[in-house]
Amino acid sequence: MLTHKGIWLAIDGLARDHGMTPSGLAKRAGLDPTTFNKSKRHSRDGKPRWPSTESLSKILMATDSSVGDFINIMNGEAPSQTIARVPIVGLAAAGDQGYFDDAGYPVGNGWDEADFPGVTDRSVYALEVSGDSMAPVYRDGDTIIVSPEAGLRRGDRVVVKTLAGEVMAKELRRKTAHRIELKSLNPDYPDRTLFLEDVDWIARVVWASQ
Repeated sequence: MLTHKGIWLAIDGLARDHGMTPSGLAKRAGLDPTTFNKSKRHSRDGKPRWPSTESLSKILMATDSSVGDFINIMNGEAPSQTIARVPIVGLAAAGDQGYFDDAGYPVGNGWDEADFPGVTDRSVYALEVSGDSMAPVYRDGDTIIVSPEAGLRRGDRVVVKTLAGEVMAKELRRKTAHRIELKSLNPDYPDRTLFLEDVDWIARVVWASQ
């Protein structure tokens, strides 16, 4: 049975199993960092507040967890996770020739590999962040998992490579038949608008190791 206490304990457990606080989990899922604060779990008159199905869906997606994993945590069981070996390269090197094909899939021999838990998409690869252009969302040394097969929606965090070899990670603000509008993750860096004819590929960030 899904209980108010059990669901909130599962949210805490999901955050803990991925090395985060509930606030960090909410932030990774694109939610307000206070979404899962203990003060939000009951109203002022003591009535229980339940997390929305949308917020639960987002944290499952952000941690690549299933509903079954969530229920297992709620029941005090360890989540079932697979370990996948994922190609990894530094973000700064990703603009060089020979790392990707025309569709944004990893190719060539310059890739290293790293093990990541809970990754089931065989098309994904990892990029190691360098510099502060994506702070405070992603910091120097963080690793982001990118999927060229994942669908794109407004508000997604994406990695874009231009035909000129520039690689950037930003938030997808808008995509039309002719251009994409990108919001910078770091307010100190400008937003960008690119014509699709100048874009080599675009792929969604599906997970981050922070």
